[in-house]
Formats: sequence, structure tokens, C-alpha cells
Amino acid sequence: MSYIIVDVESDGPIPHQYSMVCFGAVVLEPTLSKTFYGKTKPISEQWIPEALAVSGISRQEHEQFEEPEKVMENFAKWLSENSKNRPIFISDNPAFDWQWINWYFHTYLGKNPFGFSARRIGDLYCGMKMDTGLNAEWKKLFRKTTHDHNPVNDALGNAEALLAMKAMGLKI
Repeated sequence: MSYIIVDVESDGPIPHQYSMVCFGAVVLEPTLSKTFYGKTKPISEQWIPEALAVSGISRQEHEQFEEPEKVMENFAKWLSENSKNRPIFISDNPAFDWQWINWYFHTYLGKNPFGFSARRIGDLYCGMKMDTGLNAEWKKLFRKTTHDHNPVNDALGNAEALLAMKAMGLKI
């Protein structure tokens, strides 16, 4: 299995009514050198300026990005080239990130290479520490790359944390 850490930025709270702006992915391996950055054109006229502002991308820039179908095709190809067997989706917040990737894959390609499940980094850490109250501690302790809402950087920081957790004994 290959673990793929994913982060998504969007212009609203849910797919279809709003649009995914961009996403980043990184393969969990020692060098963290296998990354993907996808930028998708809006699929809706609806957008929330404050949500889009988080990404640092303007609506005009967003409108110039690639068609979502092409981006998702490229991502699926990248996953097949960089994964052993079925890739495993991991993120800081799969309740958010997963819904976007899953919806876009099913809408534009008819299937999701990740299957139907995801892992949450905070839950892995809480399990290691046997304390459900520590779900944000890992971010402060183990991320090296600054969390700046560039989804590749955010995915890299999360992958760095997972590598540190692996060094602590997490079997991943």
C-alpha cells in the first residue's frame, strides 16, 4: 500500500454547489519528493470570497485554471505511477478534504482510485498516545513545513508529521 497525504483548498463548504480551487498530494516515503499539485477551474457560479481568500487565489486566477476532468485524469495517472497497489488517502481533515477529492473523481472519472475510505492524522496520533484530547498536538510537534494554505506545503507538513510518528513506532 502507498499512503498519500492530501490537502484541499476550496471556495466554499461543499462540492457541487461550490468549487475545489486546488489540492496537493505527497507520497509518504522518506524523501517526500513525490508531489502533485492540481488547480481546477470553477464548476459553479457560487463562491464565498472569504473561503477563496484562504487559498490566496483570486476569482480571476481561479477561472484560468485547468478543466477539472483533465486535472483529475492527471491526478489518477500520477497516483497509478506513484502507488503500490491501492493508494490510501490520509489528511489532517478527511471530513473536508475527502469529500472534494471523492466527488471530483466520481463526477469526472466515474471512480475514485482511493476507494471508499480515508485516515485522519490526528486520530492516528491520539491512538498512539492513548488520549483523544491530543488531536492537534502533532501539528505543533512534528510539522516542519509552514502551514500556509498552499496545499502542497500543507500536505508536506502533514507527511513530515507522519514520518515523525513512524519514527516513534507508528506502523505505517
